[in-house]
Amino acid sequence: MLVGLSDVFHLPQLTITWSREHALWTPQQWSCVMFSDESRFSLQSDSRRTLIWRVPGTRYHQENTIKRHRYGGAGWLVWGGIILGSRTDLHVQSVTMTGHIYRDVILEQHVRLFRGAMGAEFLFINDNARPHRASIVDECLQSEDITRIDWPAYSSDLNPIEHVWDMLGRRIAARQPPPTCLPELRRALLSE
Repeated sequence: MLVGLSDVFHLPQLTITWSREHALWTPQQWSCVMFSDESRFSLQSDSRRTLIWRVPGTRYHQENTIKRHRYGGAGWLVWGGIILGSRTDLHVQSVTMTGHIYRDVILEQHVRLFRGAMGAEFLFINDNARPHRASIVDECLQSEDITRIDWPAYSSDLNPIEHVWDMLGRRIAARQPPPTCLPELRRALLSE
């Protein structure tokens, strides 16, 4: 994974250290790593992709602000995992991710299958979200002999699955007609 020079100035020290430790990994080593994450998709746009140019010092002027809700209305929480040359099925749920759901659904029904197919070389990366660090999750990973790579906090910019969420969001936004209800949005997410 490469980090651009301009990005280095904005990255926490732990992220820089992590990047340096893994910079020389071979494609063979990366081919055993599953990157996973979840993202929220809603009926109303919450992409925050509106870019504006403004005069320095005018960030909070009325003409440069847009009032919006945190999640833009009803939606789905989507989880996925990617590994070089493959991917998990998309898991779509309406409820907040908890440690129990993460263990019972994500780890048991998705991650464990990849670990079984790949063997001991399998490495798993998830972010530091609270449900991912629950003791029941740690116990499950240990019992299934799944090795989790430590991931620096607030480093989603390094996780390649963020590109998947971006692409999925763009495809959903480009649908004509766009999804107008939750069942349509769920079908669109799974279709894309």
